[in-house]
This record gives sequence, C-alpha cells and structure tokens, in this order.
Amino acid sequence: MSNRMWGGRFAEGPDAIMEEINASIDYDRKLYRQDIDGSKAHVRMLAEKEIVTRDDADKIVGGLDTILSEIEKGDFKFSRALEDIHMNVEARLAELIGPAAGRLHTARSRNDQVATDFRLWVRDTLDTLDDQLGDLMQVLSEKAELHASDVMPGFTHLQSAQPVTFGHHLLAYVEMFSRDRGRVRDARKRMNECPLGAAALAGTSFPIDRKMTAQALGFDRPTANSLDAVSDRDFVIEALSAASLTAMHLSRLAEEIVVWCSAQFGFVKLSDKFSTGSSIMPQKKNPDAAELVRAKTGRIYGSLQALLVMMKGLPLAYSKDMQEDKEQAFDGLASVSLALAAMTGMVRDLEPVTKAMKKAAGSGYSTATDLADWLVRVLGMPFRDAHHVTGRIVGIAVEKGIELHKVPLEDMQKVDPKITDEVFSVLSVDKSVRSRTSYGGTSPVNVRKQARRWLKDLAKERA
Repeated sequence: MSNRMWGGRFAEGPDAIMEEINASIDYDRKLYRQDIDGSKAHVRMLAEKEIVTRDDADKIVGGLDTILSEIEKGDFKFSRALEDIHMNVEARLAELIGPAAGRLHTARSRNDQVATDFRLWVRDTLDTLDDQLGDLMQVLSEKAELHASDVMPGFTHLQSAQPVTFGHHLLAYVEMFSRDRGRVRDARKRMNECPLGAAALAGTSFPIDRKMTAQALGFDRPTANSLDAVSDRDFVIEALSAASLTAMHLSRLAEEIVVWCSAQFGFVKLSDKFSTGSSIMPQKKNPDAAELVRAKTGRIYGSLQALLVMMKGLPLAYSKDMQEDKEQAFDGLASVSLALAAMTGMVRDLEPVTKAMKKAAGSGYSTATDLADWLVRVLGMPFRDAHHVTGRIVGIAVEKGIELHKVPLEDMQKVDPKITDEVFSVLSVDKSVRSRTSYGGTSPVNVRKQARRWLKDLAKERA
C-alpha cells in the first residue's frame, strides 16, 4: 500500500527495508512542538492572506492544539509508515477535522517545514546552553572569590612553574566559558532567519507573507533565498562547533579535577554526589562524573564531524542525506548539556584542600622567577644574567635537597655577593602571588576584583 500522504505517483508501497531506512519518526518526533508551532503560524498567515478561509484555519489550529495535548499526555500513536513527525501530525489532523486538514500544506513543502522546525529546536537548545554556561560561570566565580588567596602550584608541561591562587585558576575557566557563551549567542543570532515559505526549493506562487510567519515564530526575518533556505544546515553545524569548543573546555577542567583528587595530588575533595566506588576495592572514591564529562567530548566531536562529512558533497537543494542531521544534533547537543549540568554540580560541591595545595606550591623551586625578578629590580641586573644567577642558586638547593627559601644567604652570596637577606622577602609562595599585580595576574586583589566583576555582570543579566 502506498503512503497516502504522498503516494499518488506510486502503484506499490515501499519495501520493508525502504521503510526502515526512510523512516525518521523514531527520533524526529522530538520536533513535535516546533512542528505544531510552525504549522499554526503558517495557517494563520494563509487565513490572513485569504488563501484559506478563517473557518478552515480555526479548525486546523484547534486540531493542532488537540494533537499537541495528545503528544504531551502520551496518547498520540506515532506511525513509522508515515515516515516523520510532519506526516504523523498531518494524518492525525485529517482524522480530527476531515478535509480541511489538507489545506494546511498549501504554499509549503516538507523541505521548508523541516528546516523551520529544526531551526526552532536548535534555537531553543542554544538558549538552554546559554543559561547553563551562565550557571557554570556563576559557581566558578563564587568559588574563585571564596578562594582568591589560597595558593596552589601553577603548571607548565604539568611541572611546577610558579605559584598561583586557586581562585585565579578557576577564573581562567570562566574566561573560556564566557567565550563559549559568546559563540552560542553568535550562532543563535546568525541562524535566526525563517525558511518557512521557501517551499520545496523555488518559493511559491501563492501570495504569502513570509515576514508575518517569521515574526510569529520569533525570527528576525525570513531567509532571502529559497534554495539556500531548504539546503542550509550551517546553523546546526555551527551549534555543534560551539558545543565542541565548550566540550573541549569542560574536558580540560574534568581532566584537572581527575588529577587534583588523586592521592598523588590531593588538591580537592569531590562530593559523594559526583563520585562512585569500586566493586572490589572499598577504599576507592572515583571521579566518574569528571571522567564521563571528559569522554562525552569525543562523542560531541563525532556529531560535528558526521554532519560536516554528510554535507560536504551535497548539491542544492534538498537531499535525503540531510535526514541524518537530526540524530547527530540531538545527541551532540544533549551530551554537552548533560556535561555542563554535571560540571556545574561538581564545581559547586568541590572542596579544595588548601594545605596540600600550598605545600605543593612551594615545591619544585616555583619562586625561582621571583628571585630572578628581585635581582633585576633591586640589584639592577640584566634579566639574562639574573636568570643565570638564579639557575646556579637553584642548583645549590637541588644539591642540598632543600627548598629555595631555605638556601643559606652565604651560599647565595657565593654566587653573587651583592645579594642581601632582603631576597627572602620574595621567596615565599604567599608573597610571590601577592606580587603578581599586573592586569590579569594572580594576586588575590586581582582575583577578588575579577570574580566580583563576573558575579556583578552575571547578576545584571538575570535581573
């Protein structure tokens, strides 16, 4: 039996395998609300332009509201034979209101319909990601303000480099997630054009008002080219690109949490809410939430790559290949949303072990640069000479097996007699971080100021 929604040209129905590969209702049913909203906007425009009667338009809107209620209550029966959400809704509408349902598809195609539905869904999802990024930035900023003075090692090559504060480290991620938020907002702004009315690919001969439907659906404007309108998937690729960068930043933070809560570091304690145990080792407390955030990143990258490969060879306008966009977008964007929620919860409950961090901050001769800077600032030594002198003093500390601030003054003076006991004023980690007052530096004064600025900006947004 042919599909009664489009099967007039066909004498036979599809093969079972064709039905299996062709049907998308198993996943695109997620678009039901957007599909119904788009249809209501479309038929109201048709009535306004006297392309359909007010009576038929009222029947259609009423029927669509009934269908929305049925789906949300779980009473709607989806049919794979009807392929997709659009045909399922239209078929049920015909059952509810009769022949008037057939007028809904006037001056549109499934091509512009799905492009509109999908844009609406992606736009809603970007709004959610925007809010979630704001939540994560909030908890990071709050924790940064609270721990603005708590010293920890700063690393390069995962080797102790210079002391920083825990708050400064967290604010680095606030900057990253702020850029991610900017990309999400840019993507939303760029995609906010309405394809509805582009029809199959060439527009329509009916005197429709595309600006009316665009406005009704919250778009800034209708798309300017009917071919581009139905064949464009830049909007979802850009959304997944923004999601991929967000996931990369989440993964870096997750990796640090995994390292920090290991016994070898012991810098932080994870809440029981975001940890699991071992089936055999009763002492274990595993950072599984952080590890899963890290793992989701590859999955999100995969969604982006799949869409890029799918689209790279397609001619204009619509090809059935593009049906493969939904599952990748649904999965990739849901994964980054879940990862954001998990990371926000982890950071909110995270407790730094400040004593362990401070002890580690003083290891590895992390204040060597402070010594070199002192030689330049106080003794007027060229930095390259100061670097050499400092390296020799570090060598003495290594040979004696002591920290830099415990090297005797007389040993330092053997390297350079002009060194005085004032040098010890810069060799503690606390004094080191306090001295880093340049804009963007790690001094506690800077960190508090930056944390409060972020919190003020975030509060202003939500006011």
